[in-house]
Amino acid sequence: MDDNKKIKTIKVTLVRSPIGTKQSHRATVRGLGLRKVNSFSMLHDTPETRGMIHKINYLVKCE
Repeated sequence: MDDNKKIKTIKVTLVRSPIGTKQSHRATVRGLGLRKVNSFSMLHDTPETRGMIHKINYLVKCE
């Protein structure tokens, strides 16, 4: 990989518990690699990842 083509990443942090949310929202949290509250995951900035984050935006914080 060239230095010019760096992959952008997003840091996603789980700030609320997914208990009591829809099953699909809990599955999305797990799909993003988040387990416990305040856990974070560094993800590639792709349209698929952004869609997952948008779906559970009330549970996560992005940087």
